Amino acid sequence: MFYKDTYISRLNNNCIYLSLCQAVLLIYVYFIDMGFAENLKQELTYIGMLKKELAAASGVNKRAIDTYVRTNSSMPPADTAVKIAKALGVTVEYLVTGEEPSINKEINRLTRSILNLNKRDQMLISLLVKAMNGTH
Repeated sequence: MFYKDTYISRLNNNCIYLSLCQAVLLIYVYFIDMGFAENLKQELTYIGMLKKELAAASGVNKRAIDTYVRTNSSMPPADTAVKIAKALGVTVEYLVTGEEPSINKEINRLTRSILNLNKRDQMLISLLVKAMNGTH
């Protein structure tokens, strides 16, 4: 009888432990994925880019972009996240955490604004900055 009670107690404790571990893992994965999806949506809205434009700029197909924008979807592989981040002019860290790295936020905003300009205007800004620094 003692053996049976001990076994059931251990079994119940293991089930509770596994359930708690699984719950923590599911919550962690859910919030990480939700963060990426939410940050991706917010960034697309912020810069006024459509998902099909992001797909063209990043080389990631639109169906995959649609999947990453859905809140309950999975996070993309690292190489895909890098492509998406580059196309948006942000870091992968920003897409995952919603926080910019320790780089000056104003510099990041200016960089994004410049990246949204056409190539001619980007070149003019580059020439202006070089002239101001004395490095033609």
